[in-house]
Amino acid sequence: MKNLLLSTRSSRVVSIIISAILLMLFLTHTAEAQKRNRQTQAPPDNTFHDSHFHLTNYIQEGVDIHKYLEIMGSRVGRSTLFGIPLQQMWYYPNSGNYAPTYYLQSDAPLYYYSFTDAYIASIYNSLSKEEKQRFDPMIIGFNPADMYAKAHIKRVLHTFPGVFTGIGEFSIHKEFVSAKVAGEVASLTNPALDSLLDFAGEVGLVVLFHNDMDMPFAKAGTEPIYLTQMKDLLKRHPKTTIIWAHVGLGRIVRPIQGSPSAPSTERTPRQMQIVDDILSDPALRHVYFDISWDEVAKYIVASPEVLRNSITILNRYPDRFLFGSDVVAPTSPEMYYAVYNMYEPLWKGLKPETSEKLRKGNYERIFNEARQKVRQWEKVHVSTGAKK
Repeated sequence: MKNLLLSTRSSRVVSIIISAILLMLFLTHTAEAQKRNRQTQAPPDNTFHDSHFHLTNYIQEGVDIHKYLEIMGSRVGRSTLFGIPLQQMWYYPNSGNYAPTYYLQSDAPLYYYSFTDAYIASIYNSLSKEEKQRFDPMIIGFNPADMYAKAHIKRVLHTFPGVFTGIGEFSIHKEFVSAKVAGEVASLTNPALDSLLDFAGEVGLVVLFHNDMDMPFAKAGTEPIYLTQMKDLLKRHPKTTIIWAHVGLGRIVRPIQGSPSAPSTERTPRQMQIVDDILSDPALRHVYFDISWDEVAKYIVASPEVLRNSITILNRYPDRFLFGSDVVAPTSPEMYYAVYNMYEPLWKGLKPETSEKLRKGNYERIFNEARQKVRQWEKVHVSTGAKK
């Protein structure tokens, strides 16, 4: 009997210990779940949505998507999601044991890396339903000089239905990059580009692409070399929602100067007139600009006059601009938020309604409409058996 009582007591102790362990595991799991929910559910007071974000870099390496969610926290509501369409080749005879991670670190060529779309889709599909609502993945793994680019985009939509919202950021004319791409150089007059823009309009995909307005080190006071071709291209695709990245600027392609004596960072009336002409043209009402990239931020906050001119144009067309970080594979919140913080003088100077639209409202309107249109196209054109 005594042994039986001891055995019973031991069983109760073991049972209590097991229950305590299970309770601790449950509480830990609940706490982690609550933390995850706080990180993934966009709160109504989030500061901005990111219309231009690269998860991976020029060698297809990047930040873990859950790490990015932690960085976003409650400050960023939604974000586009794409990598880099180009892979920097590691050519041993050129750089030896040094492995380049950026296109300026090697003379070796760049080539299109189509697997990036499958990678982004797999990352997106690994997320929970709530987490997915915070992202708008974009297709980028195509060569815009290839007449088969349209076929690639269509194939991606059929393979990964329910994932993508747009295409881009891809580049046509980009300082230093264009000349390094192996094969045919992309062009604004190539029918391949018209083909993929037509298809994007048919499906409802948002298009985000980089095209420098001018050549590097252009002579002041002259017509930007790519401006006419760009406007002609935009007018050929009135049914396609197009975001012109960086307001047509680049690292070396600076705001258009009205005269040789104008400061290199000055957004002169010439530059402002170009933007105004595009935004005021009824034939270009489908065209938007993003003010992504720290290089663009440097121009906009360069001086009180520059800032004032920028505020004027943004307040005049509050529905036509979006903010994007253009940060590539951030490793810390400081790295990610640096671009947004650079714009602090701009946020303070804008009308409240303009600031709200630039930071969030325009993103929601454009990408929500695209989501709806693309999902509807998929319902009609993608077989039920292929859907997940």
